[in-house]
Amino acid sequence: MTDDVTAVLADPYLDEVAGTIRSLYRALGDRPAFDAHLHPEITIWESDAPALLSLAELDALRDQRAAAGSRGPAPAWVRPEQIRVDRWEDSAVVRFVLRAHVDGGEDETFRVTDVLRRDEAGWRIVHHHAERRSG
Repeated sequence: MTDDVTAVLADPYLDEVAGTIRSLYRALGDRPAFDAHLHPEITIWESDAPALLSLAELDALRDQRAAAGSRGPAPAWVRPEQIRVDRWEDSAVVRFVLRAHVDGGEDETFRVTDVLRRDEAGWRIVHHHAERRSG
């Protein structure tokens, strides 16, 4: 399956930014590898968090989720779909649908918007907003 990347193909950074998002979700389950895609000063909105989170607060939420046990079977795979990228020099905005597939169950989807900045470490997410889709 190919992602729908809105891009002028002459801009290699658009594929690079989309690749950062794909790489992020391939690293899901490996916290250090996942977090390498996040800027240390990231701000985060999550569907199950009542307030804007920092990276340290995200760690606490992850630990709380793990301690509470999962809501069901772990996804067989998680994939960003319908990726849209806009870039302005060293900043980019990415919008996509994140699909979590559970074998034998219904997929769960989230609408996601990420703001990325390119620095010496590459493209990293500086703001993440995820909203669980209902129905």
